[in-house]
Amino acid sequence: MVNRQFVLASRPDGMLQESNFRLVETPIPAVGEGEFLARALYLSVDPYMRGRLNAVRSYAPYVEIGQVMVGGGVAEVIESKHPQFHAGDIVNLPMGWQEYAVSNGTGARKVDASVAPVSTAVGVLGMPGLTAYFGLLDVCSVKAGDTVVVSGAAGAVGSTVGQIAKIKGARAIGIAGGKAKIEYILNECGFDAAIDYKSTSDYGAALREVCPGRVDVYFDNVGGPIADAVLGYLNAFARIAICGQISGANDAKPATGPRMFRHLLVARARMQGFLVFDFESRYAEALAQLTEWVRDGKLKYHEDIVEGFENLPRALIGLFTGENIGKRVVRVAASR
Repeated sequence: MVNRQFVLASRPDGMLQESNFRLVETPIPAVGEGEFLARALYLSVDPYMRGRLNAVRSYAPYVEIGQVMVGGGVAEVIESKHPQFHAGDIVNLPMGWQEYAVSNGTGARKVDASVAPVSTAVGVLGMPGLTAYFGLLDVCSVKAGDTVVVSGAAGAVGSTVGQIAKIKGARAIGIAGGKAKIEYILNECGFDAAIDYKSTSDYGAALREVCPGRVDVYFDNVGGPIADAVLGYLNAFARIAICGQISGANDAKPATGPRMFRHLLVARARMQGFLVFDFESRYAEALAQLTEWVRDGKLKYHEDIVEGFENLPRALIGLFTGENIGKRVVRVAASR
């Protein structure tokens, strides 16, 4: 009875490598009063994790060398001395990359397996869904008739953003890479139009073709030249949410590019970076609405499931090479 864990072995220099992580075995931790022991079923891989590996100041502490890799998971409670969690409960919690974790309940919530597959608790009914919800509705104040452009549109967050935009009566334009991703956001997610950034180098011309009335809302997941093009094509009083900057996540040195602030001035636009944790007090409200949309078939999702705990590093690296469509998650074990 051992607990397999992935710890940080070395800091990445440029592109993330599997060798940056090390698989170790430790004893399964003991359960104290007010705690419970959970066994991982699904572990999440997310773009934000790359930033947590750099020894720089950020919105959360970086991972130390030798520390268990951070991340959320869906797990089954197998032993409990906690009054609110019981053996057999399925929970979503920040357990890191390990097969077993002890929790005092902080940041943990029970998952209702009757609503959707429990894996969605780290997807459309978890952090990615919440990020899309608050980023589009609160940060961008989307309204009917808006033209909404979202980059990284075939990912867990981006695909949800486009669908919520449609629910709210806006026009959704997705930017993604490759034929399969374009077909997914158009045919499965119901986007109005899409740009395949891999098939063009003139992003400005592509934008003019699919949204001749310019852009009211931009939900940015990637940064880089794509963001530069969108910022140069804004309507007056446009709103921009900075959610991620995945295009530069593995750059050894920060990239430089056009200085786009003049366009914000001309359009009197508002640009805001945000974190989903800013809205923690309203998670229950958002999850209730997301759940209703999923039940009603208004909000669809795709899970890209990688099998096996040992494949966690490879699964994370794949996010930065464009392997996934929808939410990538690693299946560790089946529930009892």
